[in-house]
Amino acid sequence: MAQTQKLKILYNLYQQQWLGETYMNPITLKQPSHDKLPDDLEELRKIVLSCHLCDLSKTRKNVVFGEGNPHAKLMFVGEGPGATEDETGRPFVGRAGQLLTKMIENVLEISRSDVFIANIVKCRPPNNRVPTPEEVSKCIPYLFKQIEIINPKIIVALGSTSYKHLTGDNTPISKIRGEVIQFRNRILIPTFHPSFLLRNPSKKKEAYQDLLKIKELLCEIS
Repeated sequence: MAQTQKLKILYNLYQQQWLGETYMNPITLKQPSHDKLPDDLEELRKIVLSCHLCDLSKTRKNVVFGEGNPHAKLMFVGEGPGATEDETGRPFVGRAGQLLTKMIENVLEISRSDVFIANIVKCRPPNNRVPTPEEVSKCIPYLFKQIEIINPKIIVALGSTSYKHLTGDNTPISKIRGEVIQFRNRILIPTFHPSFLLRNPSKKKEAYQDLLKIKELLCEIS
């Protein structure tokens, strides 16, 4: 067996140990379980930054863990990092991110730093394609642990990919957007992804209505 292959297997074994596994099949890698991940956001970030559980780690420049208020009442979840996010290691900082920031600050009338922003997958899929089910299965335990630690009152699913993988529901985003859904003892509201709004400006009015509903609910829980 080549030395590089041995080192890769050894690395994967250590990674499983970091994630709380006491043993593993020497051939098949196990996906992380969110209940075995640390309850500290900074410790979780360190694990995610060193993750190599799927092939996205081979093409990424930076892991995009997420950012914002670690005690945020409101959390936004997108699909995955784009090119600008991959370069900077920060979520939603490209054109779609600039629109999201305006939506947060101009409509919700709160600072972007007051919310938490994350994605279904933490590494950029090549050419901004939709992440595969296997890639999501390896990464989404990190997101569920983030949600558990941050404990937001409201989660906004940005786009169909986010909504589908959070809930397991394949309902098109155009049919479900704006609905108030009970999700893990929290409220989840799906709406259009900002990148979709950039391509379809006529849908901004519907997204605006969704944000007004989110704003009203935030006021009620404050």
